[in-house]
Amino acid sequence: MIVFCCPKMINERSETELTWNNVKKIVGRVVAVIVPVAMQFLWYLLILKWLSKAAGLLSIVLTVLSFLFVLYINTKREESSYKTLWLIVILTFPVLGAVMYIIFGNNNTAKKLEKNITKARLHMDYELPDGEKCIGELEREDKRLAQSVKRISDATGFPMVKLDSAEYFSVGEEMFADMCKELEKAEKYIFAEYFILQNGKFLNTVVDIMAKKAAQGVDVRIMYDDLGSIATYSLADALKLGEKGIKCVPFNPFLFIKSQLNNRDHRKIMVVDGRVAYSGGINLSDEYINIGSKYGHWKDIGFKITGEGVKSYTYMFMEFWNAFSNDLIPHDLVGESFEKEGKGGDGYVLPYYDSPMVDENVSNTFFSEMLYAASDYVWFYTPYLMLGDSLFDAFIRAAKRGVDVRIIMPGIADKKVVFRLSRSYYRQLIEAGVKIYEYTPGFVHAKGCICDDKLAVLGSVNLDYRSLFLHFECSSIFYDSSIIKTFKADILETQSKCRQRTLEDTKRGFFGRLIDGVLRIFAPLL
Repeated sequence: MIVFCCPKMINERSETELTWNNVKKIVGRVVAVIVPVAMQFLWYLLILKWLSKAAGLLSIVLTVLSFLFVLYINTKREESSYKTLWLIVILTFPVLGAVMYIIFGNNNTAKKLEKNITKARLHMDYELPDGEKCIGELEREDKRLAQSVKRISDATGFPMVKLDSAEYFSVGEEMFADMCKELEKAEKYIFAEYFILQNGKFLNTVVDIMAKKAAQGVDVRIMYDDLGSIATYSLADALKLGEKGIKCVPFNPFLFIKSQLNNRDHRKIMVVDGRVAYSGGINLSDEYINIGSKYGHWKDIGFKITGEGVKSYTYMFMEFWNAFSNDLIPHDLVGESFEKEGKGGDGYVLPYYDSPMVDENVSNTFFSEMLYAASDYVWFYTPYLMLGDSLFDAFIRAAKRGVDVRIIMPGIADKKVVFRLSRSYYRQLIEAGVKIYEYTPGFVHAKGCICDDKLAVLGSVNLDYRSLFLHFECSSIFYDSSIIKTFKADILETQSKCRQRTLEDTKRGFFGRLIDGVLRIFAPLL
């Protein structure tokens, strides 16, 4: 059930009601896990104690139903390892597995979102630039790469355009300072969309500037993921923003069990007046600027672009906002900035977003194709490493044919179970020749990759199941741009602070491998 929420609706709610709604969200999340577990336990209890005579028949019925459910999953167009993990869960725990798949693993829940997002597009009276010319220019330089880029453009609907300028931020503190300067220049509108909002220096400073700008007549809107911010931001906080003239809505509100745990908005976007757009891995929370981080130095990256690529990020925001708010963004607010054409001069950029509403797992496919097409090197930043078969195979094949493949991971884990699961992939990758580094000063939250000095992808996508298959994510593909050189220098600088993992320190005993195997079964849930 999609709940439309606008600032007016939020303002009419009492503080008590808002607090109660947040309690319901948390309880709902717990219930979503406890109920199927209880059902599975009850089933075993009935078989063992109360229904011993009918247990055989019931087991046959349950087995047949599980088999039919397995057939249904197997016919879906999804990553093979993702399907296999769910099949194991369902066949091992029929009741629990089926219910958990419906809640956690079924992309059909995105259909509810698709209806509203499709409706929102009807209120967006403009078109994005035509990217055929830029792809044609790319084709003359690198036909194979142009094919992959065109595939991304066709699948997402976003064009490759000329890039006026791009600025790379190697830590959140740099991006925070630059963002505040650009916000101070705002004259027409400020659009912000983040997975996590949390009160503190970062968010409060940004909000203070936004409030000042709203008082000057600037249209300021913030969207946050309701589940991503479940422990850090509430409707009561959104109410306070409304009092400051800032419009705020949650994406895909999580209301008890009426909403889903998947298909969350993991994107990070800020647009100011259609002039500049920010994105990357950085949320509006203090650990991203190394204040109060519990995991050592918090290494994250971001970027700012100018030119026609900003139109794509504006479009992304407007599409989601219009799907979840009754206060639609008027075209005349953004029309003037959209009519200006970029001058180019710093290569090309293709901003896009991944969507679970389509069959194509865009980033997963593109990363695989980069690895297959690379001739010299491909380097990755990622905080989590849970690879499907196709991408895992692409890493191994690239390394075995002599490509310099590197992955930079955290040295201090924010989620210990997920970190252990990520490390379970190390040995096979290292055996194939992939170099894996762990950042000793702390946690790496950066997401991005670079290939052969000519291509880079920066955005919000982790190398895990949720980012690659289940959530809404956003990225930018940069080609022949100055940001690529800066990005490469940062990776090398970060690598100098890392410890390289070897086969010797990835050894596991029998029970260690057994634990890793069990964790991989539940990888889609993590």
